[in-house]
Amino acid sequence: MFTIIIPSYNNLDYLKICIESLFKNSFFKNQIIVHLNIGTDGSKEYLKKNDIDYTHTSYNAGICEGVNKASKKSIFDYIVYGHDDFYYCPNWDIELYKEIKLINHNKFYLSGSMISNYGHNGLDCGNKAENFDEQKILNNYNKISLNDHQGSTWAPHIVHKDYWNLVGGFSEEFFPGAGSDPDFCMKLWNNGIRIFKGISKSRVYHFESKTLRREKLSIGSKSSKLFLFKWGITINFFKNFYLKSGTIYNGILNEPIIDIKYAIEMTKCKFFLLYIMIINIFDNKITKK
Repeated sequence: MFTIIIPSYNNLDYLKICIESLFKNSFFKNQIIVHLNIGTDGSKEYLKKNDIDYTHTSYNAGICEGVNKASKKSIFDYIVYGHDDFYYCPNWDIELYKEIKLINHNKFYLSGSMISNYGHNGLDCGNKAENFDEQKILNNYNKISLNDHQGSTWAPHIVHKDYWNLVGGFSEEFFPGAGSDPDFCMKLWNNGIRIFKGISKSRVYHFESKTLRREKLSIGSKSSKLFLFKWGITINFFKNFYLKSGTIYNGILNEPIIDIKYAIEMTKCKFFLLYIMIINIFDNKITKK
């Protein structure tokens, strides 16, 4: 039914939890493809033993290149991107499938909902592999009150393979991966997708910051600068004015309303862009001396 793509970088303890949750808690018989970055910790042997498809690089290709490589082996029409530090809760996939059947076309970006030991969806079932309380998450994952939400850019997310291929998957300049999710959503937006919906009943438990990406998305971060240079707006502007991220889902998105607030924030985006361009010019002059 689904092809689930998971990049992993010498993260075997979490990868085992992730894969085994997919085996136990998926409704469908899905294809799993792992991209191994380096994989010298026994990950390759684990995948072979469990007959799981994988791709491999002897270097850290990061999330984007790794996921793009793995996607070439997809046998199903729907591609799910997820992290190796997820525990997939029961029937996570059937809830996504129900939504896809309701939509009844392929122009969508759906995501699941994350539960973690921090934040507003907090449920402390452990913050690392060795203290993970699987029974606690199984007993409580469906007791947390969540709404379907608008404009999620976070994994796990699912798109139709036609749109994955149309936009070229993840943009590999966003190495090692931070910023690639909103960039992917922007590419989908520019190709006509207006359904960006987080499904409250499709749930995963997330161990914080155990995957490949470590960079915080401040305005000065590499990934935020890349996004700003590429699209002329900040990630926050895109999420706030286009995707309406963090709000309760209320239907198909429209073009952003151009009002005073929009104009002020757009001016800030252009100021940030000009500022970074000037700093880059100055830095290049210093480097050449």
